[in-house]
Amino acid sequence: MDIKKQYINGQWVEAISGNTRDIINPYNQEVIAVVADGNAQDSEKAIAAAREAFDQGDWPNTPATERAKIVKKIADLIDRDQEELAKLESLDTGKTLEESRWDMEDIAGVFRYYAELADKDGGEIINSPIPNSISKVVKEPVGVCGQITPWNYPLLQASWKLAPALVTGNTLIIKPSEITPLTHIKIFELIEESGVPKGVANLVLGPGNTVGAELSSHKNVDLISFTGGIETGKTIMQAASHNMKKIALELGGKNPNVIFADANLEVAIDQALNAVYFHAGQICSAGTRIIVEESIHDTFVDALTQRVKKIKLGNGFDETTQMGPLISEEHLKKVERYVEKGIKEGATVAVGGKRPDDAELQNGFFYLPTILTNCTTDMSVVQDEAFGPVITVEKFKTEEEAIKLANDSIYGLSGGVWTKDIVKAERCVAKMRMGTVWINDFNIYFPHAPWGGYKQSGIGRELGGMGLEEYQETKHIFHNLKPETMNWF
Repeated sequence: MDIKKQYINGQWVEAISGNTRDIINPYNQEVIAVVADGNAQDSEKAIAAAREAFDQGDWPNTPATERAKIVKKIADLIDRDQEELAKLESLDTGKTLEESRWDMEDIAGVFRYYAELADKDGGEIINSPIPNSISKVVKEPVGVCGQITPWNYPLLQASWKLAPALVTGNTLIIKPSEITPLTHIKIFELIEESGVPKGVANLVLGPGNTVGAELSSHKNVDLISFTGGIETGKTIMQAASHNMKKIALELGGKNPNVIFADANLEVAIDQALNAVYFHAGQICSAGTRIIVEESIHDTFVDALTQRVKKIKLGNGFDETTQMGPLISEEHLKKVERYVEKGIKEGATVAVGGKRPDDAELQNGFFYLPTILTNCTTDMSVVQDEAFGPVITVEKFKTEEEAIKLANDSIYGLSGGVWTKDIVKAERCVAKMRMGTVWINDFNIYFPHAPWGGYKQSGIGRELGGMGLEEYQETKHIFHNLKPETMNWF
């Protein structure tokens, strides 16, 4: 099996150490690829290339319209190779092929959105109080950007970072999760084909404690963008303080889905399933905390349970599969421990709560779709992010109690409210401390709207105009048109 390589300074290279890593299909544990396994030395090499490309190269000074043409070409190439990319993503993550196809459409859309946005901000002239002067504000690229992406949505998360960084004139080094690098490797083939100059975009493969740590702490990296777990995010934040580099952190969530008695229950149940069981709950915005009005609790839970029992687990390449495996044995054990602890704390398993008995699924990292009832906010099962196919159910009696429960978390990424009373809905979302709140829907996003969280869900925003600004510095330029000697001294 050929070794898939890193992309540094316009060249496909093996790891300096010569080390490699097997990439495993989570459905059956087969080795699907062998990739270079880099370390801090590889990061250092890529940082040097990106630094030179930014400081000495043409990319930062290339007109925004020209950079936009290249980024748009990347989008077109993604459309061309959509099926290959989708298959690689499903092999790598275990998600269904249909989900991966949707992802590829979204990813092309992200590149296209930022290509269209690239030349829309020409700066701002501001009124100067000084006679015979001009004062203006301009946006410039940050510089060398380190980017670290997660394993759950590898290429989608990469697009949120790559596209705005490129169109704004930055250079970059991106590190995918070491267990899901395949679509990153493919997208860099497309980046090379699109005409991005050498050194501008670099791909380093390897673990976070070497490759990622070097990107986070290195003095020649001007910004670090990370999507992943909260503890790793805190470590990156500390490392970034060594040279006070800009940081952008998206650190997950424990997202409430509030169901009022006057909601359209059929739709709310349907979307509650979609909010959690897509990609086996391995979604930072998954609506894993259902907070339901007491008067409809039993009816809602019974109906949801019956639907969950019908979810078909299997190979993501099987058209009848509705939910694939978890990403790894390690993560599967984490979800098991999470549920076991919840049971000890007093939660009741309404459905699921174990690995499947089906012999055809024994080689994969599968966990049954699970609902835990009798949950309260003082339980770790409610407070901690399981990142798996597990729903916890809490009850409320009043609107005030519902909002209090929804906000009772260290996280603040997203949430949902279900009611036919629009005034009540708007009143609730105004009080919910989250970066995104949906009314009568869940897990809807698009490139035009910013994405990020309150509290410990992170710092900064991706997507939308704010996602572009993450990769820009703001400069004020004052021009004295008639300089005169002041004769103060």
